[in-house]
Amino acid sequence: MADAYRSKGLSSAVSYQDPKAAFRWLEAAFGFEPLFVILDSDGNLAHSEMSYGDSVVMVGSEWSDDHKSPRSVGGKNTQSVHVQLAESENIDAHCAHARAAGATILTEPQTQFYGDRTYRAKDPEGHIWTFGVTVQKMTPEEWDKASGLTTRTRLD
Repeated sequence: MADAYRSKGLSSAVSYQDPKAAFRWLEAAFGFEPLFVILDSDGNLAHSEMSYGDSVVMVGSEWSDDHKSPRSVGGKNTQSVHVQLAESENIDAHCAHARAAGATILTEPQTQFYGDRTYRAKDPEGHIWTFGVTVQKMTPEEWDKASGLTTRTRLD
């Protein structure tokens, strides 16, 4: 088993009605790598972690009234997870693989004004996942010109 401790950074935790099925699906559909699972005395998934590159996503059950699958709350999401692919990865093939595994593709792959090609998918319980890959490195000035937006470091 890989080292269960992470360095400073962010990770996301997603709750599922059926976390075992979700764990298996996330590996098969999106290519996430299992790090570890913790099972309770009844064999239920108490906690698990998966990696993608240097990032971690925690997959678990609906363990409190505040931790629900979108399936339990009318399909609503309060956040989505963005996954950045390596520049050498084929996002169109990634999307096709996810679709074949049962993902609902919400937005087909398309190149964005800032130089990434992205697609958006929904998993079987309704979590929204965005995948992106840089296809053209651009400066903020270049993407501002392309979009009509203004990029700054701070609000003020």
